Amino acid sequence: MPEATPTGPSRTCVPLRDLHESRVRSDSIIDFRIAGDRYYRVTLPQACPGLNFERSFSYSTSIGQLCAQDIITVVRNVTPMRGASCGLAPFQPVRIARKSQ
Repeated sequence: MPEATPTGPSRTCVPLRDLHESRVRSDSIIDFRIAGDRYYRVTLPQACPGLNFERSFSYSTSIGQLCAQDIITVVRNVTPMRGASCGLAPFQPVRIARKSQ
């Protein structure tokens, strides 16, 4: 997992229109890419079983924002069953370390 350096105070909510991509780093860490090459790192309060293996999740919100109190659900790619549901955490703006070549 790449190192991340905080670049400002964490946020409780982020507008969905700002989120361009998510990258699951482990069962407890998700990086959300926003405009440019900027990221928010979310460190879940507890590991979310199967998240790192499946590397995909869904969420539902009616306010146009994804917030720390929202729930994500692991999407199982092999079976139609839903995976674990887990709470999010604050969105920490970070700079992701680039791999040295």
